[in-house]
Amino acid sequence: MVWIAPSLLSADFCNLGRDIESMEEAGARILHLDVMDGHFVPNLSLGTPVVGAVRKKTRLILDVHLMISNPDHMIDAFIDAGADYLSVHYESSFHLDNLLDRIRSRGVQPGVVLNPQTPVAVLEEIIHKCHHVLIMSVNPGFGGQKFISTSFEKVRKLKDLLTSRKLDVRIEIDGGLGPLNTTEAVRSGVDIIVAGSAIFDSADPRATFEQMQQTAEIEEEKLLKSIRSRSIGSREI
Repeated sequence: MVWIAPSLLSADFCNLGRDIESMEEAGARILHLDVMDGHFVPNLSLGTPVVGAVRKKTRLILDVHLMISNPDHMIDAFIDAGADYLSVHYESSFHLDNLLDRIRSRGVQPGVVLNPQTPVAVLEEIIHKCHHVLIMSVNPGFGGQKFISTSFEKVRKLKDLLTSRKLDVRIEIDGGLGPLNTTEAVRSGVDIIVAGSAIFDSADPRATFEQMQQTAEIEEEKLLKSIRSRSIGSREI
């Protein structure tokens, strides 16, 4: 199933527990947490204390995205804080294969993040070690940016790579996603759609989340019916 992942970077930090409860009640299965160090990206955000506090508040999957330099120095701290998925940038990791192995050895699902200018082809030698790949559809570091129009084509290239290797790796996308492009995201092959300002800056965050999740599920069902129809047709031939 396609999941909408509310990004807590855009939540109300004075009422973070309330916003988490609201997303749980709306049916969220996963929460996205952006970690920025002011070095790899030009901004600062939450760290291990906030991740740990969120972990105590909810049993939802915590999808932690490390936008930091030298992530190998910090992965254990974020795993100890409660991460379930832990994503590191291809651009920040010198020994990515070892890093992914370390994350998986701690019982956490490892993922690789690609910045907008980084091609899918760089993953060819490492893709089999990923639980998920996160495609950045904005330049990382700030919330509320405009979606980069070529991002869905990049998702399709990644989907083709996974299909050719017969790999079960989830595709995630983050940046500029909202109700208006949820359908196209699902059609391109996305499994997890991260949405921050589109949800939490809306007049009714819960309703916006529910709208996006319902749209994703409807489109996914259409795609599954199309696949079943083609499969039946090929057998009849």
